[in-house]
Amino acid sequence: MAEQKKHKLWHISEQTVDAAQIAALSAALSVSPVLASLLMTRGYRTAESARAFIECTDAVLHKPFLMRDMDKATARVLRAVEAGERIAIFGDYDVDGVTAVSLLYLYLTGLGADTCYYIPSRTGEGYGLSISAIDKLAEDGISLIVTVDTGITAVEEAAYAAARGIDMVITDHHECRLPLPEAVAVVNPHRPDCPYPFKELAGVGVAFKLAAACESLRATSMGEREADGVRRVAMTYADLVAIGTVADVMPIVDENRVMVKYGIAQLQRTERPGLAALMDEVSAAGRTGGEAPRRRKITAAFIGFTLAPRLNAAGRMSDATLAVDLLLADTVPRARELAAQLCEINQLRQVEENRMAEEVFARIEEELDLAETEIIVLAGDHWRQGVIGIVASRVTERYGKPAILITFDGTEGEPSGADQGKGSGRSIKGINLVEALSDSAELLVKFGGHELAAGLTVRRDRVEEFRTRINAFARAAAPAGGAQAVIDIDMELALEGVTMPLAEELSLLEPFGVANPMPRFLLRDLLVERITELGGGKHIKLTVSDRGRALFALMFSTPRSALSFGEGDRIDLIATLDINEFRDIRSVQLTVIDARPSARFEDEIAAGRARYRALRGGATFDEAEGVLPTREQFAFVYTVLRREFRRGRSVYTDAELLALMQLSEGGEVSYSALRYILDIFLELQICGVEEISPDRFRFDICYRAEKANIEKSSILKRLRTQCRSKS
Repeated sequence: MAEQKKHKLWHISEQTVDAAQIAALSAALSVSPVLASLLMTRGYRTAESARAFIECTDAVLHKPFLMRDMDKATARVLRAVEAGERIAIFGDYDVDGVTAVSLLYLYLTGLGADTCYYIPSRTGEGYGLSISAIDKLAEDGISLIVTVDTGITAVEEAAYAAARGIDMVITDHHECRLPLPEAVAVVNPHRPDCPYPFKELAGVGVAFKLAAACESLRATSMGEREADGVRRVAMTYADLVAIGTVADVMPIVDENRVMVKYGIAQLQRTERPGLAALMDEVSAAGRTGGEAPRRRKITAAFIGFTLAPRLNAAGRMSDATLAVDLLLADTVPRARELAAQLCEINQLRQVEENRMAEEVFARIEEELDLAETEIIVLAGDHWRQGVIGIVASRVTERYGKPAILITFDGTEGEPSGADQGKGSGRSIKGINLVEALSDSAELLVKFGGHELAAGLTVRRDRVEEFRTRINAFARAAAPAGGAQAVIDIDMELALEGVTMPLAEELSLLEPFGVANPMPRFLLRDLLVERITELGGGKHIKLTVSDRGRALFALMFSTPRSALSFGEGDRIDLIATLDINEFRDIRSVQLTVIDARPSARFEDEIAAGRARYRALRGGATFDEAEGVLPTREQFAFVYTVLRREFRRGRSVYTDAELLALMQLSEGGEVSYSALRYILDIFLELQICGVEEISPDRFRFDICYRAEKANIEKSSILKRLRTQCRSKS
């Protein structure tokens, strides 16, 4: 039996920033105190560092030759170009690999090199270099293999290539394991002996550095500066670097931030037929008749959630070379054909993902006791290997627990204990997935990854033991109170502070991504005036208000049934600020990340219940406490109840009633006063009040009872005697 989904842990930044420092930075940069505070909590505490972060120029780019073996790599590559050797670029099948292959292919062919590329099939060949792939390349006359986004663990394959007379230049960005492959050059910022100052490049970032290094040498040979060559490559290929960097979820800081910013600007006015066609194809869904495609504003989010999935779909569902072909397309008709094909494949991926997700969710509910499960482990025979990672992410998001999904798709014959399944896992803060897998290493064929995401291979007959073992590890390693999904919050903000100038100013922090996320604000005690379903019930639009200010707040992929609150309730929410543009009208709105009933309001209700019980027991009170209801409050409460009764609503909890009064104009009524008004209504039969369960009431309005004399109430008379300020 499944348990209720855990609340996510809301974690507000604990960094203390002095108000005087905020004011000084705000004045120095001519920005709001909110933006100054955000810059400081992100580590930019001086005007100089904050200004450099905002301006984000190519001066941040580090010299490529600071990378170990870059001199050897460039020398071998340029020698192959000059000698007319046949060069193969070997890459991975994800977006990072696809963009890296495309970048290096375009650069080398631009130099006149005899170049081809090779990307293995996910299902047929699996990840990385293989003996069979090297044999194919050898038969094709290849004398130099340059790897991108792969190869750092290819010790045996590099030795085999050398034995066949093929040199190898390895460029990669994954964690290194010693010994390194024996190659002409191994270029990876994660090498223990690599002094490169920024370690968090994507695979396409390392490929860019190789091209930049080659071009800087060519620049000096032509009497230019090295920096001119680097800039030329950056201005040519920043779009590909940006796509691969964002898709591979790399930190958007340092030179990644520069390249993503430049890349976004290039994408906005792209001259690559393939990318233009893909963006037009995406936009086509929103146009009617003969209307020309209207492209969306390009942001890191657009890359990550719109372009990357379509490029990734090729490797997940078909052949990754389709994505490379699109990026390399040099004619508009061919580009449009490939873009349409990729979008169609992505739709198939979505269908397969949703089908698999529903199957996985159903099995979790039926098979697992989530109260006793720390890490969800499920295996299936026919789940697509290219989709299990996405679905594992959805499982972790829904249940707030790490998830590992294993597929035996592709195994031949009858199921056997020796069948090897491919697994993909996602985790949450508090449980390091690689450490958890390491504890089960003897049960696994192989595994790898990092804290929050990992892959593995496991035999069928060891899945159950693996599930038991990894859950035992998680129970022992989990922090006090258990591991929990965490939402980080930048700062608290009042609704009145959500303004268009602030929303526009936040764009100075773009591009957003890992290590530089879109600012998340905590807004407390907002009144939910209205809940509107959008997209056939898939999404929700809230109208929230506070102190007379109302705004729209969107909750994507959230059905109404998933809400823990209703209209008239008060809620706390975590949201980002966005600008909505509709028919040339711009307005600020909230995009909700998480929401729950207001902690303050729940405390107010709990305190109100306790105080009301004490008063019913004879406790005294001061007049200023607001317990004794006024004539105006009697009339107000009756008017609101009658209005709602006519609208067909007659059942409320006490919290809903109090929120309803606060929602209505003139609704300053304390909890105790409201409860006494209801008691007196029942006593004088002004309306029917039935307590159908603790703190839940049903009302029946008597329309001719409104002229009743409340002074006849014995409850009111007794209450007045309890008031210490009354005689």
